[in-house]
Amino acid sequence: MSFLGIDLGTSSVKLLLLSKAGSVLRTVAKEYPVYYPKVGWAEQSPINWWNAVREGIREILTEPQELPDKVEGIGLSGQMHGLVLLDKDNRVLMPALLWCDQRTQEECDELNEKLGSKLSEYTGNKALTGFTAPKVLWVRKNRPEIYDQIEHVLLPKDYIRWKLTGEYATDTSDASGTLFFDVAHRSWSSEMLTILGLSEEKMPRCHESYEITGSVTRQAAQETGLESGTIVAGGGGDQASGAVGTGVVTVGTVSVALGTSGVVFACQENYSVDSENRLHSFCHANGKWHVMGVMLSAASCLKWWVEEVCQLDNAGYAVLLEEAARVSPGSEGLLFLPYLMGERTPYSDPNARGTFVGLTMTHGRGHMTRAILEGVSFGLRDSLEIIREQNIPIYEIRVSGGGAKSLLWRQILADILGLPIHVVNSVEGPAFGAAILAAVGAGEFAGVEEACSVMIKTVEQREPIAANREKYNSLYEVYHQLYGALQDSFEKLSVI
Repeated sequence: MSFLGIDLGTSSVKLLLLSKAGSVLRTVAKEYPVYYPKVGWAEQSPINWWNAVREGIREILTEPQELPDKVEGIGLSGQMHGLVLLDKDNRVLMPALLWCDQRTQEECDELNEKLGSKLSEYTGNKALTGFTAPKVLWVRKNRPEIYDQIEHVLLPKDYIRWKLTGEYATDTSDASGTLFFDVAHRSWSSEMLTILGLSEEKMPRCHESYEITGSVTRQAAQETGLESGTIVAGGGGDQASGAVGTGVVTVGTVSVALGTSGVVFACQENYSVDSENRLHSFCHANGKWHVMGVMLSAASCLKWWVEEVCQLDNAGYAVLLEEAARVSPGSEGLLFLPYLMGERTPYSDPNARGTFVGLTMTHGRGHMTRAILEGVSFGLRDSLEIIREQNIPIYEIRVSGGGAKSLLWRQILADILGLPIHVVNSVEGPAFGAAILAAVGAGEFAGVEEACSVMIKTVEQREPIAANREKYNSLYEVYHQLYGALQDSFEKLSVI
């Protein structure tokens, strides 16, 4: 038997077939476009999502040959915070507004100023432009003819669930990122729904990530090649699913996702909130909770440096990383602030800018490359230090994402974070985690923790180097002061 994990990302959907023993049998990816109709706006067509998922399922079930075992269950993962609106006839009312859409700053300011600490009391978080609630307010203010037709509010992956099962459902981890979900009590916030002018009847039913939410309909079976009646589990938001996919489901184990953005994710047995809301407090996919710090530019900083500035192709990554490896830790006093897209944790500042500090005539390209790797790692440490302030134990870090492929970067992370860095056998992240959740939903395991203990193993470990650790501690003190020193300048530059 096998389990299908579907991860609806921003640029593509990734599908993965997983055996009960944890072996990846097959993977498929299908791309779709992002539309940017105005500066700061980001939209997608839910129909494009479904077409890609449908084609991907057909391909993964038949290429290069028929599967030896049938698919027993499906788990869904996806980009969080997006807004999908359906009318009474289940027609998509407008393009989906994505997590990276920045049009709602005014609505966020209104919510934060009007509700103050009540917002955190209701939802465990403050309003940020990525979240779903400000998007609803934007639609009410700017597209009232659409707002008046809203019958169903869905998150991106849950539109795929509806197409597969005909059910309006979501899971607690993804719902946590809407800003109209009571994270502490794992239910919709009546206070926030009142503010948004929406009834709970328009919200999807909320399940735990490992619970069954429905089964594949005859129509969906005809379109995809799946068997009618195949169960569909709740699944999770991409970060919670990715944490499951790396086995970060117990207290003391922390996930660092070094992808386009950077995420530091720590499990919690009990619900708690950072008093300053620098961290997100969300439900985890294992029925518990987690806190999460998010930096908006991580591996994308290296991509920008290699492809846009140095004008190199894919082979250029290896060349620049080799140059960086020949530079001593600390890049001879050169620091890089990784705020190329503004920042979320810990500063929540869309005006923050990427910056090199400390350049001299002795610095070359290798120094600048290494400074970028170190700067992103310092940014991740910002989140880790806040997690430590919350008295959440941290014993081990499991790293994933494209940036984690670099041995040099893994060692820099170990040295700057001061903890062992583990790489596990799962490299597929959220899709792998979604398939694990499907296996739990199908009854193959007693719980998420048991499934992860069977399917996920450490394959490499990097220990901090004491001398490097000492040097990086001193540099971090300087790095941590730079944002405050430059904040006013960033704001002035934003209006030029």
